[in-house]
Amino acid sequence: MPTRTKQEKPTLRTIADETGFAVTTVSRALSDDPRIAERTRKIVADAAERLAYVPDRAAQRLRTGRSKVVNVFLDLEHEFIGFTDELLGGIIEAFRGTDYAISVTPDVDDPRRLDAIRNVFRNRLADGVIITRTESFDERVRLLTEAGLPFVTHGRTEFTAPHAWVDYDNEAFARAAVERLVAQGCTNVLMVMPDTRYTFAQHLRYGFLSAVREAGIRYEIPETLSLEAPSEDIAAFLVDRFAQPDPPDGHVCVGEVVALATLSALFDSDLVPGQDAKVVAKQASPTFKHVRPRIETVSEDVRETGRHLGKLLLRQINGEAPRDLHALMQPEPAFCVSG
Repeated sequence: MPTRTKQEKPTLRTIADETGFAVTTVSRALSDDPRIAERTRKIVADAAERLAYVPDRAAQRLRTGRSKVVNVFLDLEHEFIGFTDELLGGIIEAFRGTDYAISVTPDVDDPRRLDAIRNVFRNRLADGVIITRTESFDERVRLLTEAGLPFVTHGRTEFTAPHAWVDYDNEAFARAAVERLVAQGCTNVLMVMPDTRYTFAQHLRYGFLSAVREAGIRYEIPETLSLEAPSEDIAAFLVDRFAQPDPPDGHVCVGEVVALATLSALFDSDLVPGQDAKVVAKQASPTFKHVRPRIETVSEDVRETGRHLGKLLLRQINGEAPRDLHALMQPEPAFCVSG
């Protein structure tokens, strides 16, 4: 079997010489082509790892027209603790075993926001894109649809043209959270909403308002405050509200950050969660296992969301139409007392 010096960079030919397979077979095996026998793919993958083979992406792009890169445009501000790690972890798991690299671009809401996306498809820097924090009429979605570049959104839009998306059923969450608080005797429920431009804000509002109206209870949606406000602003608003007559006795918290702000405001107002006010929070991490007093939570599996985003994008890159590439994540069927 041929030998190579330490200075030589391993190539497809190196792996072919090592395994005895043809170069074309090696290339298809490394691309996880299902037409190549699983045993052959494993032999090739083991040889590639042993030889420390790294694909030449420039050569791949010239040969196939593909960059073998997917780009994630990631909003770094979020209502969940550890959101970025969990979402990216799921996306990486979805592409594990392929030869795709994951490129992450911080998605900053400024006038140059769309330039970064234009740069991707004009220069063929990625074969597909994932975008987060989707708006109802998202210009990023419009741009990617017109460009014909495969993409998946975390969240839905109001566009009539179909596109691939993964979302959490926030309408169902808000409705279930209100029903839970009503069952515990709450008569005035408050929820801090996301900015109205985000699609999931519409879903939350509809679920929340439907539930409070069906129950015939009072409710509060602070109009001067949004989920995107600094946590200290949310806490300060609630402390002020608790000092006024007839404060809310139930709180639906859309994420961990607003839930922690709510708990700190209750504490600073000498109120006890679970006694003076009930709290139901959506969580994506084990944070509330370590918070006392305990509150009721319902989980959103952000890592599973990332896996769905990656899988749907890969299917689209491989030729599937986006019309039916959707996943709506459901709240867990029962509320859990954290801890």
